[in-house]
Amino acid sequence: MPTFDPTGHALSVNRRTFLTQSAYGLGGIALALLQSKLAAATAGGAAPKLPPGWNGALKQAHFPVKAKRVIFLCMAGGPSQHETFDWKPKLKALDGQPFPESFTKGQQLAQLQNAVLKARGSFTEFHKHGKAGIEISDLFPHIAGVADDLCVVRSMHTEQINHDTAHAFMNTGSIIKGRPSMGSWLLYGLGAETQDLPGFIVLNSQGKFGLQPISARQWSSGVLPSRFQGIQFQSRGDAVHYVGNPEGVCQSTQRQVIEEVRRMNGLLAEETLDPEIATRIAQYELAFKMQSSVPELTDFKNEPQAMLDLYGIKEPGDGSFASNCLLARRLAERGVRMIQLYHRAWDHHGDLEPGMKSGAKDVDQATAALIKDLKQRGMLDDTLILWGGEFGRTPMGQGSGRDHHILGFSVFMAGGGVKAGTVYGATDELGYRAMENPVSVHDLHATMLALMGVDHQRLNTKFQGLDVRLTGIAGEVVKDIMA
Repeated sequence: MPTFDPTGHALSVNRRTFLTQSAYGLGGIALALLQSKLAAATAGGAAPKLPPGWNGALKQAHFPVKAKRVIFLCMAGGPSQHETFDWKPKLKALDGQPFPESFTKGQQLAQLQNAVLKARGSFTEFHKHGKAGIEISDLFPHIAGVADDLCVVRSMHTEQINHDTAHAFMNTGSIIKGRPSMGSWLLYGLGAETQDLPGFIVLNSQGKFGLQPISARQWSSGVLPSRFQGIQFQSRGDAVHYVGNPEGVCQSTQRQVIEEVRRMNGLLAEETLDPEIATRIAQYELAFKMQSSVPELTDFKNEPQAMLDLYGIKEPGDGSFASNCLLARRLAERGVRMIQLYHRAWDHHGDLEPGMKSGAKDVDQATAALIKDLKQRGMLDDTLILWGGEFGRTPMGQGSGRDHHILGFSVFMAGGGVKAGTVYGATDELGYRAMENPVSVHDLHATMLALMGVDHQRLNTKFQGLDVRLTGIAGEVVKDIMA
């Protein structure tokens, strides 16, 4: 199958193909992937030998490949850095007093605009952990136990102060609808090592407080062909709806149907360069394979009780973040390129203390377990874990909570070629603004791609005559956090 040619596709669109495209609808699994279809696109010529598992649009790695897959633990809602990884004793000392106007004058605020601003110190204590003495909140004792595996970035900043656009910016590098998500870019550029599962899978869980909604456009393929879209698996019950055959339909009969559909779609593909035909062909084949691969994937019966206890799983497949973390490890083992776990529990405009305690209890043990589990299996070295939200929270109080904050917040990474046991960057003494080695979302994306062996300026696609990239026209690789 030829590689996607946007110009050829545009030229091929005529009245007949327009009507055909308008008539067909694609289901969820339909948008998934047969990664082997991309292999032909990179074959032939004198291209250098590809790293194992690469079968995407890129013909060779731009940089040494340090990470083969990404697990993004997305703390949806924006967890407070002041109760996680950015200890500010001076803010604690100022608690309840007027927040200095010199920090905030003329600055963008979300819901505190024109309000009386008072400092809010952390309600929890911090202690130093690991050989480097990384200061971590007491709310996260298990993550503190793997401090020597973490690379904490305390100087993140973003451009978007509201949830939906901030999620879009963190995932796609843009607030413009129709831009591909980071997982779609990875799948498009690198392909996936699995042919039996989608190469980009999303899981969702939620806590008791701060349940900010999320949108499926955060894992959209945007202007890329839809076979690169993230596929949401259900966290409770069957991971994929209707994964079994209807009663009375055997596999041999279904295979005959798939082959006939493939033949008919192949005839259509000969008439046009429409990439969605390739998706349509791939969806039936992948769905057929998933009838075997998905039940095996989600069956935890072979996981020892000690492993379930490590993650803190009370009941496998209960929809919890803990179950999703174990499933993420199983997906990583099976060659899925991008795994995204959303946990909706962090939008604490009020009830900050109970909300943070509850959210931390939801994710702390399982996050640390995932790092330990991957490490003991020899997979952490080439798996990049990213933990964080779409933005942070203000050092000023908002009733019993904190407002959105974009000028300084914290994330951490582990594995995948980052420097373990380190802290990068810093905010000012009150935690208001990233001051030392600030890292933008575009910088984070550029660095993630570099760890995957990809130059962010060279992974692009044409759309309306322009080059579209994950990092747009910005982004610098943060080399100091790379091992």
